[in-house]
Amino acid sequence: MLKVGLLGAGRIGQVHAVNIAGHPGSTLVAVSDVNAEAAQALAAKYNAKAASSEEIIANPDIDAVLIATSTDTHSDLIEKATAAGKAVLCEKPVDLSLERAKACLAAVSKTAQPVMIGFNRRFDPNFGALRSAAHAGEIGKAELLSVTSFDPAPPPVSYIKVSGGLFRDMMIHDFDMANFIMDSAPVSVRAVGSSIVDPAIGEAGDVDTAVVTLTYADGRIAVIKNSRRAVYGYDQRVELLGSEGLLTAANMLENTVSKSTVAGVASAKPTYFFLERYMPAYAAEWDVFVTALAEGRPMPVTLEDGVAALAMAEAATKSAKTGEAVDLATF
Repeated sequence: MLKVGLLGAGRIGQVHAVNIAGHPGSTLVAVSDVNAEAAQALAAKYNAKAASSEEIIANPDIDAVLIATSTDTHSDLIEKATAAGKAVLCEKPVDLSLERAKACLAAVSKTAQPVMIGFNRRFDPNFGALRSAAHAGEIGKAELLSVTSFDPAPPPVSYIKVSGGLFRDMMIHDFDMANFIMDSAPVSVRAVGSSIVDPAIGEAGDVDTAVVTLTYADGRIAVIKNSRRAVYGYDQRVELLGSEGLLTAANMLENTVSKSTVAGVASAKPTYFFLERYMPAYAAEWDVFVTALAEGRPMPVTLEDGVAALAMAEAATKSAKTGEAVDLATF
């Protein structure tokens, strides 16, 4: 039984607590949060105890920690936990700074402790099936990837100010998805972004609408589209065109009922947000983490993967500001 400490009792921490406590191979033993009351409430719900992050990391009876704290704490906590002999699953991104993330990678590599980064969309069954079909050669050579990710509504500007920006906070999932499906990193990143959903987001120094084009060494192209506002729901689609066909992973809808009349055909909207859309992926992610530890297998999403996606985010941020394509090798 894997004994787990959860660092962070916020919205995503609560999602992870459900999966840790509900898995037959793990048990939640301790929870920390900067909000002591939140940590106490979540711990009590699962018969765990509230403690500080330092106490959890130092506890020799705890085998692994799941880091769901604010992004600016991730690298420090990863380093401290691995130095203490703990296995780690950390929410994305690794850090707000690529330089700091690389330093974290260097430090962790000396410990040989397993670290997995929480790019949960890799474990979505639809995206996984699309990748498997592509890698099996079902559409020939992959040539053009399109990733769409639209949120139903923008977050508060107070969040925007500490998020690291759309490319690091939101699109980083899509950068990782591109790497996952295309099975390699691009050589060039070109981005354009604007603030047209909420002027306050632009005033905070961020964009809320963006398109990124990734170019690969062999000529393949990937296009990523992000928006902070899609009034009809959480729009999450992937399309891959190959030399012999097309693969599409469509939206998950609120229900599968459609109505066909003389006026036209209507169906339900996409599920509203990421909790409704990706709960199965979060559960699958945790299962893979526990199983990999039990069987001594490498983590399927590594700290290197997290650093690679962050490098793409920083390149996109630079490109959006300069209007020029950025050579990823310079990052």
